[in-house]
Amino acid sequence: MDYKLAGKRALVTGSSAGLGEAIAIMLADEGVHVIVHGRNEERTKAVAQRITEAGGTVEVALGDLATDEGADNVAKVALAGGPIDILVNNAGYYAHTSWSNTSCQDWTDVYNVNVISYVRMIQRILPAMKGQGWGRVINIGGGLGIQPISDQPHYNASLAARHNMSVSLARQLAGTGITSNVVAPGAIMNPGVEQWLRNAAPQKGWGTDIAEMERNAVKELVPNDAGRFGRQEEVAAAVAYLASPYADYVSGALLRVDAGTVRSI
Repeated sequence: MDYKLAGKRALVTGSSAGLGEAIAIMLADEGVHVIVHGRNEERTKAVAQRITEAGGTVEVALGDLATDEGADNVAKVALAGGPIDILVNNAGYYAHTSWSNTSCQDWTDVYNVNVISYVRMIQRILPAMKGQGWGRVINIGGGLGIQPISDQPHYNASLAARHNMSVSLARQLAGTGITSNVVAPGAIMNPGVEQWLRNAAPQKGWGTDIAEMERNAVKELVPNDAGRFGRQEEVAAAVAYLASPYADYVSGALLRVDAGTVRSI
């Protein structure tokens, strides 16, 4: 499908691997000039090379968005070639801790990386976007921000904050030609999840074939209507839609890509 994005410029934070990489590649395939961001130079350049080899156009921006200096560096590189049309805030992290072993410093650190880093980039990219009267801010959220679990309380809360601030920004941007929306993935298959499945399956009796492991893990941990984990490309496609002119009438929305894991009307 042609999303009518050829010639646009996009910054995808945290795109040196994983979901961000998949988003960057799909946007590049749609003719978007992509700024790939990461902290690790080797991995970030590897993604850029993959895009170039596929015929796309790309730049690399390195920096730690958990700091003002890092955000400044990334914004400087991203804006050097002109305004950014599409900002995809994706960078973040989580830790497998619970209420009993998550310190207040852990809360502060996760909030800084998962929420304030989004704010840093919005504040730096939005002024030029406003100047051209069209743009997209797409924040990656998650189902745990709507339907939290007992563990990872700081991560759950940071996702909820992303959702809330995205709607607030949408109201602030009314009439500017810029939209602010959220894509909320469910449980997504990636190399790390696959390795975790292979390690956990023998103890949990989930089988020996990866497809069987996936079905059993989903049934036990994240029941959904598809009976499987999502794929990174399925999330990237949702981002591409929200980035496109076809989504001009979508504002302050939360698009769940989770096969119904979150139970809502």
